[in-house]
Amino acid sequence: MIGYLEGPIHQLDPDRVVVMAGGVGYTVRIPLSTYYRLDGKQKASLEIHTHVREDEISLYGFATTAEKDAFQKLISISGIGPRLAQVILSGIDVAELADAIVRGDSRRLSAIPGVGKKTSERICLELRDKLIATMEPGAPAIPAAPASVDDDVISALVNLGYKPATAETAVRNARQQAGETPELSDLLRAALK
Repeated sequence: MIGYLEGPIHQLDPDRVVVMAGGVGYTVRIPLSTYYRLDGKQKASLEIHTHVREDEISLYGFATTAEKDAFQKLISISGIGPRLAQVILSGIDVAELADAIVRGDSRRLSAIPGVGKKTSERICLELRDKLIATMEPGAPAIPAAPASVDDDVISALVNLGYKPATAETAVRNARQQAGETPELSDLLRAALK
């Protein structure tokens, strides 16, 4: 298994790089974040995940260990293969992914092309515990972002039967009338009007 690859860049495309090592060119699939780090460089240093299937061996490369770890956590979820995990990491950076998972923000994840609502909800559900379980002892916990008053009101409206898009529009309009820091009840009342 290949775990790390370093060498001159023979070819670089947004979704793959060919790295020369020992006279052999290795084709490595990469997310956009890694592509941006390699763009304009002559040499690549990549953390590698070797994906073995019955008919194929594929290399997936990452500029950081955090990206590789996130990739491996994503592919551990049923229904998410390496290509989809690569797309996810191309659409969101690792810190933002962790934040969205901890907050349960499946809407942010479903905004990534190729990630549907059910997949994004499954990611949030299955990886939330894995993120907490893999944190080192003594490392600061990733705090769950406090839900904003707007999010609470949108949630309340959706629970009352309004569509999410309608609820968001109502809250946006109510926010203009209610001022900068309205109370939950005031904003909900204004949104219901």
